[in-house]
Amino acid sequence: MLDRNRGANVGLERRAYNIRRHALRMGEVQGQGYIAQALGFADVLAVCYFHALRFRPSEPGWEGRDRLYLSIGHYAIALYAALIEAGVLPEEEIETYGADDSRLPMSGMAAYTPGMEITGGSLGHGLGIAVGAALGLKRKGGGQFVYNLLSDGELGEGSTWEAAMSAAHWNLDNLIAVVDFNNQQADGPSRKMLCSEPLEAKWEAFGWHALRVDGNDIHAVAGAFDAARELADAKPRVVICDTRMARGVPFLEAREKNHFLRVEPHEWELAIKALDEGFGA
Repeated sequence: MLDRNRGANVGLERRAYNIRRHALRMGEVQGQGYIAQALGFADVLAVCYFHALRFRPSEPGWEGRDRLYLSIGHYAIALYAALIEAGVLPEEEIETYGADDSRLPMSGMAAYTPGMEITGGSLGHGLGIAVGAALGLKRKGGGQFVYNLLSDGELGEGSTWEAAMSAAHWNLDNLIAVVDFNNQQADGPSRKMLCSEPLEAKWEAFGWHALRVDGNDIHAVAGAFDAARELADAKPRVVICDTRMARGVPFLEAREKNHFLRVEPHEWELAIKALDEGFGA
């Protein structure tokens, strides 16, 4: 019934590898960008598009789809890579990343890109939008889920917690927040900027069911998504994913400051080679 993905026999690990490779190729076009987030979050996006989401690649606006809202607009390069792998966007558009009139601007904009549900970037807005969508879809009774991808830095925004309270108040059991906890912000480690721990207890105190997993263990992530969808209680759900920035490219992982990476021209080939070797390609 659902045209969920291309090639269902392709494993999640291969999907995540391909997403990382697409992101590196886009990054090379500009020579810089939020590459570390794309590499770190690729496993979660592979689970989203090739395990959890109901969607039709050829019909991004299909009413029966699950919604995925990218609150963290600077992760757009990661989402584009996933949309390319899922067949929503053609691979040829990689070469247009960040260019004038491209459908792949450096920050996510819904008016430009098929499959991009909201314009994100001003952190703290995504969960509120997701709450409204989840409430509307629940009242329609279509059974769709709403996924909101947000970051650990975004948890410092008061509007995020106002939305969290609203979601619990309205018993939005069709809402799943997904937090990328990579402990990195533009100004330093998240725990030093504004510590949000103990994170599971905090979400639970706001009336949510909270799960926390290694976000780079793709099967643990898939299991957490399954558990979140299958819960019987009328609560919103959050999956907190601890990830490592630049996962899969060791010399980029080792950089102390990798929130926004500037990569030397000769390093792109080295990054792709390291990724290929790590995956056994």
